[in-house]
Amino acid sequence: MTELACLAAIRESYDTVAAAYAARVPPPAELDPLSRAMLAAFAEIVEASDRGPVADLGCGPGKVTAHLAELGVSAFGVDVSPKMIDLAREAYPDLRFTVGSMTELELDDDELGGILAYYSTHHTPPELLPVVFAEFHRTLAPGGHLMLVGHVGNGERRRPTQAYGGHPVTYESHLLPPAQIAEMLGRTGLAVSAQLVEEPDAGATRTFATFMARKSEVVSEPQPR
Repeated sequence: MTELACLAAIRESYDTVAAAYAARVPPPAELDPLSRAMLAAFAEIVEASDRGPVADLGCGPGKVTAHLAELGVSAFGVDVSPKMIDLAREAYPDLRFTVGSMTELELDDDELGGILAYYSTHHTPPELLPVVFAEFHRTLAPGGHLMLVGHVGNGERRRPTQAYGGHPVTYESHLLPPAQIAEMLGRTGLAVSAQLVEEPDAGATRTFATFMARKSEVVSEPQPR
């Protein structure tokens, strides 16, 4: 799938499911203790580093962005779905939300103290992930932090036709091995400092992983792809 087709499928699908997604997905305060703790740790890390604001990339209806703000983080949200951004602005009028793509962020070099990508990269085809991760590296300030959370697997590609209550979708999900994701991050200049893989329990069907990574204080050229 080309970059243009991939983005169109994600945008159209999440525009379609936006209201159902917002109603069904719980706020961070209702997540499991480990997920809440990881978000709290990320908030503490970026606040202590004090290198700039945090971008919640793929923010959806803004629930996690708002949670970061409640934890004291200067956070704003970006999402490719205009309808998701409309919902976020309506729910959290005091926060900033913009429509945008992770493949080409409308942000300056070294602008961000942190990036949160919370279940927002697994729809990206593996061949486009280096583009996304390069944008993470470009926009993070030296010493800035990334927290990436998402579904992982053994390289499966899934093509659901319905989601969030039977609404039609055309996006794909790419469940990559955690080691492959960590390697990609490293090749774009983001050093993984911690990695947590959680296997599905009785209420879940997919494995997911959390990566903590950091851009070097001394900026060097990313390795060739």
